[in-house]
Amino acid sequence: MFSPPKQNLITKHLLRLSPLGVGLLLLSLAGCSMAPEYQRPEAPIPSKFPAPEQPAKTPDATMPEDKATPDWQTYFSDPALQKILNDALANNRDLRIAAARVRASRAIYGIQRSDLFPDINVGAQGSRTHTPADLSYTGREVTSSSYQLSANLSIWELDFWGRIRSLEEAALQDYLSQESSQQAFKIALIAQVTNGYLNYRELDQRLVLAQKTLSSREESYRIFKRRFEMGVISELDLTQVETLVKQAQTLTIELEQLKENQLYDLSYLVGSPVQLEHVDNYFGEQAVFQPISPGLPSELLNNRPDILAAEHSLRSATANIGAARAAFFPSITLTGYAGTASAELDGLFASGSGAWSFAPSINLPIFNGGRNQSNLDLSKARQNEAVSNYEKTVQNAFKEVSVSLSNQKWLKKQLKVLEDTLSIQQRRAHLAELRYKSGATPFLEVLDAERARLSAEQTLVTARRALSSSQVELYTAIGGGLTQKQKSPAPQKTGE
Repeated sequence: MFSPPKQNLITKHLLRLSPLGVGLLLLSLAGCSMAPEYQRPEAPIPSKFPAPEQPAKTPDATMPEDKATPDWQTYFSDPALQKILNDALANNRDLRIAAARVRASRAIYGIQRSDLFPDINVGAQGSRTHTPADLSYTGREVTSSSYQLSANLSIWELDFWGRIRSLEEAALQDYLSQESSQQAFKIALIAQVTNGYLNYRELDQRLVLAQKTLSSREESYRIFKRRFEMGVISELDLTQVETLVKQAQTLTIELEQLKENQLYDLSYLVGSPVQLEHVDNYFGEQAVFQPISPGLPSELLNNRPDILAAEHSLRSATANIGAARAAFFPSITLTGYAGTASAELDGLFASGSGAWSFAPSINLPIFNGGRNQSNLDLSKARQNEAVSNYEKTVQNAFKEVSVSLSNQKWLKKQLKVLEDTLSIQQRRAHLAELRYKSGATPFLEVLDAERARLSAEQTLVTARRALSSSQVELYTAIGGGLTQKQKSPAPQKTGE
């Protein structure tokens, strides 16, 4: 347990010095810190991420480990997506709230930092007093005047034990933590808007496929209805064709509803109305985003703003321990003023009108019911909590990167199977139609094959969108392209 020194001995020697000597001594020793030396906790994660599978046709897909993750303007190269991302960063209300909190934290840091410096102000005072004869000591009426002009030093605590500097450091780290949290929210917003955009493109492409299927089936129904009227086919065959039409109509209406709602959701995230034009085969053979490699966990620690925020919070908790320890020691404060005073206004600057006062004081804590010790215990407990939170944040970051890599690996394999499945279902539908026309099978087989083909088309588009979303997840998990030079500079500390 932390034990303060023999305070009465310290006070005894301080009181022997003159006020000027006390001030010079404390100013020469001010700035020492009683906070424990900060050490970054060892990351409780494996040394490397799972190795991603290398694409066969893109040998340059893996980035060198010393190369920074590309910024979002480079990574998300789609012009339409870039526009709505810029709009979201400018108009999203939650991001504005986060920015306001950063400004508030910076102001709090400035307030705390100002305690390091004396509060000096200039004051002027004048008074004129009339005393009647029956209240005057001389038995005569007295009219007196008093004028004073001075520079005043308010109560200023000399930071002998580093208490104020520890509080300043804690406020600075809180500000930096809030700033990193804003960056983390910015990256999360970029990912959320991008995924919303990808969902819209998925629904748009699925709707186009459903509309093409509907047009084809409506044409088939027209032909079958004419054949039924001519007595070539039965009413059962006609109703089965009509079932296919209704199925495509239902899917088309459902996708139109989802697409419209997705556009509303996207407009809410962006903070302004969003209008997007149709793009043919958006999830085609070409990659929507460029491939990236996550590198090593050390790179993750340098790029993830939520990890930076957790570390700044840990530094703040460590600094608060120094402030709690300093509370056990005497606090030394200075007050005073220097100026000129006179009974006449024109005598303020005359010779011999100088006036001054210097009043140092020492406050020695003796008994406070264990409050200082409890504050120290609280600071240590919060530091332990901050350590655990930092380690948890690092573990979560490692998990997110690993899951993203795993998702990409399995989604690529799933996508290959789905592409083969669609080819099979298209072939099956064609053969079923030929068999029906030759009279070898009832139309029910054609009906089942058409349903399977439409489902395979829709599922393939969804899988392609999921693969693109996994690329967004990986990009944000490794820091979202945030580098140190992109961050706003921290306020300069005292003495720098």
